[in-house]
Amino acid sequence: MPASKRDQLLATAERLLYEQGFHATGIDRIVAAAGVVRMTLYNHFASKEALVAAVLTARHQRFIASLEAAMAAAAPGQETLALIDAHGDWLERHSQHGCIMAKAMGEFAEHSAELHALAAAAKADLLARLEAAVARDGLEHSPGLARRLFMVLEGGNTAVALWDTATALADTRALAETLIATARSDAQ
Repeated sequence: MPASKRDQLLATAERLLYEQGFHATGIDRIVAAAGVVRMTLYNHFASKEALVAAVLTARHQRFIASLEAAMAAAAPGQETLALIDAHGDWLERHSQHGCIMAKAMGEFAEHSAELHALAAAAKADLLARLEAAVARDGLEHSPGLARRLFMVLEGGNTAVALWDTATALADTRALAETLIATARSDAQ
């Protein structure tokens, strides 16, 4: 079944905004690449800001769904590492140029409090999921573990754009394993 015009616009906008930047990518570029007219875009989105919000929301929903699927399939006590691995899989498949949410936070910090807040909320959501996974794995006795793991993941977001993806992901996984192993040994 062919994608709806709205879905086509979202997919095209996501690709262009991620690759070229939010401010550098104009509406005319998006509609031309999507093969629609400007009025079609405005029939689905009231403004470019509304389109960007829809892109960020849809991407975050897909990202979280991939994390949740991995955590649900994890063996007992391995949910945190499953989340780390799912994050790495996402970077490898969808984010080899860094994190779109971090890019949005940078570009919209001074230009749109709403879009900046939307991207920041996505980051807070990831941290909350790490906290929940750490607790379910019995590691809640280690204060700050989820926050430190979050920092490792954020470093991985940047590293994939600097190094080859395999190296960045291997180093991210190794750091996460070290933090988790330390937390486990502290509990004994």
